[in-house]
Amino acid sequence: MSKLLGLAVGFLIGALLGATLVVLFSPVSGDRLVRNLKDSYDETLAEARAVSAQRRAQLEAELVQMRRH
Repeated sequence: MSKLLGLAVGFLIGALLGATLVVLFSPVSGDRLVRNLKDSYDETLAEARAVSAQRRAQLEAELVQMRRH
């Protein structure tokens, strides 16, 4: 459990440090940076939902096929 906690803390510190560096050294203004991040988040979320729906359809088709046999 101690290793897992250390990993989680290390990940959190790395993420915070990375986010800080992005904000400090970004070549765009703060408002534009936030808008870009939101747009990227929305795109990623839409893609994840599409892939999830596709995979769900595949698994449901496999389930139907398995129930037939």
